Amino acid sequence: MPPKLGNFKLPILGKLMLPLLQDERQMECKPSSKSKMNLYDKCRKELVRRKCVARSNAITFTRVNQIVRGRINYYRIGKMKGFIDRFGQWLRHKIRVIILKQWKKPLKIYRSLMLLNRKLPYHFSDERIFAVANTRQGLYKQSNGDVVNYLFSPEIQAIRKGDRPGLVNPLEYYLR
Repeated sequence: MPPKLGNFKLPILGKLMLPLLQDERQMECKPSSKSKMNLYDKCRKELVRRKCVARSNAITFTRVNQIVRGRINYYRIGKMKGFIDRFGQWLRHKIRVIILKQWKKPLKIYRSLMLLNRKLPYHFSDERIFAVANTRQGLYKQSNGDVVNYLFSPEIQAIRKGDRPGLVNPLEYYLR
């Protein structure tokens, strides 16, 4: 009979081994908070606005996809569904900010959002898109509105276009 493990955490290679609540003889694995922060930090380094605006979206998406897939594959055995969901939301928000920053001017933002609006089934009014394009709230808040959220949904960001790969949805990749 194995010794009683008690209530402690055992760190191994950036993963925490935790005893199950039902049976203390069995262990479950989850990534440590330091490992989670490392994932955020790696993506933050790649998603700096001034760097991403200067290079094509193909390079940015490829690099971010490599980081996300690599970390998810390494920590796949751990239980981290909630963390991956929050991380995916944060990642898509940063990508929306970068795309709006690349468009720069309100007229370009308006034209591009109108083009997306015509191609997608959401049918936002011209006034709402004009208000989003001409807001003075800043890019981070501007990309958090419902118009931009719907027009840059995870399904839209995952579409491959030319040499640009689609952005991987971390939650779908983790659950498959």
